[in-house]
Amino acid sequence: MIKARVTVTLKNGVLDPQGKAIEGALGALGFSGVGHVRQGKVFDLELEGADKAKAEADLKAMCEKLLANTVIENFAIAID
Repeated sequence: MIKARVTVTLKNGVLDPQGKAIEGALGALGFSGVGHVRQGKVFDLELEGADKAKAEADLKAMCEKLLANTVIENFAIAID
C-alpha cells in the first residue's frame, strides 16, 4: 500500500476571494500581522501496490483529470 498526499493551490496571479475572507476574519479575531492568505486543498490517498513510479504517474493523471483545475491551480504530490 502506498500513501500519498496531493496539495492543490491556486496559481500566482489568480484571485483568491476565500483566502482574502480568511485574512479579514483572522484580523477581526485579533490576529494581527497576517497577510497574503492563500487557500488550497489537500487530498490523502492510499493506492494498492508497491510501484512508486506507477503511483506517481497515476496520481498525476488523477490531478490533471479531476483533483485540480490545471488552468488556475498547481498541484504537488508527496509519496510516503
